[in-house]
Amino acid sequence: MQRLYDFLRRHPTGVDTFWALLLLGFSALSIADGSAHGPTALKVLAAFALCAVIALRRRWPEKMLLLTAVTGVCQVAFDVSPDIADFAMLVIIYTVASGNTRWASRFALVGGLLAAPISAVRWPTPHSEVGNAVLGAVFVSVPFILAWVLGDSMRTRRAYWAQLEERATRLEKEREQQAKMAVTAERARIARELHDVVAHNVSVMVVQADGAAYVLDASPEQAKQALETISSTGRKALTEMRRLLGVLRTEEGGESGETYVPQPDVEQIGELVEQVRGAGLPVDFTVEGAPRPLPSGVELTAYRIVQEALTNTRKHGGPDVGASVRLTYFDDGLGLLVEDDGRGAQHELYEDGGADGMGHGLIGMRERVGMVGGTLDAGPRPGGGFRISVLLPARSGR
Repeated sequence: MQRLYDFLRRHPTGVDTFWALLLLGFSALSIADGSAHGPTALKVLAAFALCAVIALRRRWPEKMLLLTAVTGVCQVAFDVSPDIADFAMLVIIYTVASGNTRWASRFALVGGLLAAPISAVRWPTPHSEVGNAVLGAVFVSVPFILAWVLGDSMRTRRAYWAQLEERATRLEKEREQQAKMAVTAERARIARELHDVVAHNVSVMVVQADGAAYVLDASPEQAKQALETISSTGRKALTEMRRLLGVLRTEEGGESGETYVPQPDVEQIGELVEQVRGAGLPVDFTVEGAPRPLPSGVELTAYRIVQEALTNTRKHGGPDVGASVRLTYFDDGLGLLVEDDGRGAQHELYEDGGADGMGHGLIGMRERVGMVGGTLDAGPRPGGGFRISVLLPARSGR
């Protein structure tokens, strides 16, 4: 049954042609019966024209409307009284009213309203009173009005469904765009995370490796400690990289079978400072105010800012550089101040946001701080060195 329905929907003109032939058969019986007035040849022509209107109404609705009007005028002019073929007038009125051609719809409505009065005047009922004639004309006008109303309602319904489909399509496209933007943002976040992890831990490993090579012959015990630091730092870096890269995995079900460590927070800044001190960079670490829990995004941002700042100090501070890290808990947020007394970073690292050779650095810091609704101020200190001041809100801005 569904196949038949689909076939009929794919061939609307064929369906209309079937109904037109059926109407033509009934019209032929009416002509043969002689119930309609007028010359037989004209009645046949009118029947063929009106049946053609039925067959081609969906292919050329406006043209078929005009053909119907011409046929109706010819019927009135040559005294060809209406018969069953004139049912095509109702059909074409419905068809054009359900379409999007407004002039055709209005023309059909006017024609339908005039058809019944003109017919009543041209072919009056013998011995009929005027009141009855008027009532009969009104009664005959009702089917024409109903045909137009039904067609116009169908047009409105189609427009409504088309609007819903367009809206659904637009929403689907917007969802796809938002998904792509989310993927892009997540990849950028992971890139920043990887940069912070790799830059910090690799720089620690390089410093320890250089120190081990320097004291290998003179102090094997110190060299051994340096190698142990390199080993532990490398394992930590691998653990964090596995956690980050696990986000990018697309295995079925999303289960990778691995457990990843939690995101770093403010409490781990002390461990970070100890690790940097172990790598040979003197760091003065102080905490002011009463520590309290903060949003995870704020805590991760604070940790990464300190990590990136100390990494930049090792890269650009020069020999004998020292640094200080100060955390200050306010009522409405957390303040970070990271300073060093080295030779300072190159000017392009803090101009217009700053970036290192890999496109991250201070730009990444500003992005992180902006994501949680904080502020960052970075630049050279008076008298030498570099200073990074950050204020993070107690509530994440995301």
